Amino acid sequence: MRMLNGENAGSYDVVVVGSGAAALTAAATAARAGQSVIVLEKSGLLGGTSAVSGGMLWIVDNHHAREAGIDDSKAAGRKYVEAVARGRGRTELLDAALDHGDTMLRFAENELGVQFIFLDNFPDYRQDLPGAVTGGRTVEPELFNYRQALGDVAEHVRSDGRHPYTMQEYEDWGAFLRFPWDELNARRDAGFAAKGHALIGMLLAACLENGVHLATGARVDRLLTHQGGVTGVVLEDGTEFRAASGVMLAAGGFEWDRKLADSMLATRLHTMCSPPSNTGDGLKMAQRIGAMTRGTREAWWAPMSLTGTLRDGEPVGSLLRFERQGPGSIMVNRHGQRFANEAQNYNDLARVLHSWDSANHQTLNTPAHVVFDETYLQRYGIMDHRSGQPTPAWLIEAPTLAALAERIKVPAAALEATVERFNTHAVAGEDPDFGRGTSEYDRYWGDSDNAWPNPSLGPLQSGPYYALEVVNGAFGTCGGVATNGRGQVLDVDGEPIAGLFAAGNTTESPYAAGYPGAGATLGPLMTMAYLAGRTLAGQPADYHATAGRRAETVSA
Repeated sequence: MRMLNGENAGSYDVVVVGSGAAALTAAATAARAGQSVIVLEKSGLLGGTSAVSGGMLWIVDNHHAREAGIDDSKAAGRKYVEAVARGRGRTELLDAALDHGDTMLRFAENELGVQFIFLDNFPDYRQDLPGAVTGGRTVEPELFNYRQALGDVAEHVRSDGRHPYTMQEYEDWGAFLRFPWDELNARRDAGFAAKGHALIGMLLAACLENGVHLATGARVDRLLTHQGGVTGVVLEDGTEFRAASGVMLAAGGFEWDRKLADSMLATRLHTMCSPPSNTGDGLKMAQRIGAMTRGTREAWWAPMSLTGTLRDGEPVGSLLRFERQGPGSIMVNRHGQRFANEAQNYNDLARVLHSWDSANHQTLNTPAHVVFDETYLQRYGIMDHRSGQPTPAWLIEAPTLAALAERIKVPAAALEATVERFNTHAVAGEDPDFGRGTSEYDRYWGDSDNAWPNPSLGPLQSGPYYALEVVNGAFGTCGGVATNGRGQVLDVDGEPIAGLFAAGNTTESPYAAGYPGAGATLGPLMTMAYLAGRTLAGQPADYHATAGRRAETVSA
């Protein structure tokens, strides 16, 4: 174990297991109310899955939207989330996430100094469902100079290696070939972070300012209990930490425990982009003392490709976004045919990869590939590959569609017919088969400078042709320990376990199987972590700012 700041006191009011956005939100919230807090991180780097995420928060009826005159309401948000989740969520958790989302957001801004950019035109993922809006529910972190703010702790913060640019800038610049890379290199050299890296940096700055102790290489092995309640934790080396107010579990999901994932998830998970330290430690510790588990069949699904990227020495998947959403690319299945709207949100698209062909006892749509041509490669590039460079091993190239079909083992006639039909409609800006480009979300991720009528659609025009394999991936699991609306862990009878709290991917998601919009992972989990932190500190859920940042808190 390595203490990054302060001396190990051995006994604290609050012991937090994990160091992602949920862990740090709970830690900073409790510390802001005067609690002594230590954060114990299993790996050598702080930030967890949150640090390699987009860092966005999806918050219904938030104050930024109200100030911008955007019409939204919690009632509309509830109707929408319930539709997306297919009615499978628990009312208590949904109420907590929706009712206190903006409270958490204002607390993070006013008390913790986290700064956000309001994305007024980022559409909800399912525009076809009641209660969806075309913008106003998503915020993202401002650029943040983490090196300047965190000092020596900065070198212990996890990063996904991406250049520091915001989603707002991505929208302005479009394809990666149009990015101002010299400017972005200068930002990175100066110590700026963006997305989840920036969010974690700001939360860590709040923790340091409020006296939270931070430790890495501190793997918690089990919970200490007394008379049915949790009183602390024990590390794998035997070191004990006592917790007077309670223990907070926020140690990520269980996706990297392959046997556990295979036994619990509804379908096979082929790759992840989260840190390999997410092996379900929090879930297992809670189970050992009788905690209830819920929602463990689900994950934050996403179509990914394996392009040689490593995280902590382990291969991880790369999320496919514009690669499948930009005009001039399609996705085909094992039969050489399109099988879905390629531009739809990643969570719903990945679910199509789960489909099973029972008659032939095989997957219906996988192996699947993104297929595009040289024109697309010249205009946009693919991942970090550019036209004119040697074709990487993870990308399949062939001079003709027929030759490409042979290389990816699909019927050549089917692939040629698929491309011909797609091209005929794409030049007219239509997709009668799957409706690609009809929703506001699809068009948002297209190319507004597209030469064809629809920003989401364009033909595949000239060889050579390329194929990139697509597999079922996930950002992490999103089921686990069951909690009540204040973040208290419940036992198998539904009663709170004294002294034990949890939030994040260690727990059941307030939105169950639903993924309503950008930031629908971090928004509710930070809200639940805020509520847990307030409860641990004996504070009410409500918070009222009185004079800007660092305002005093009062009960409602």
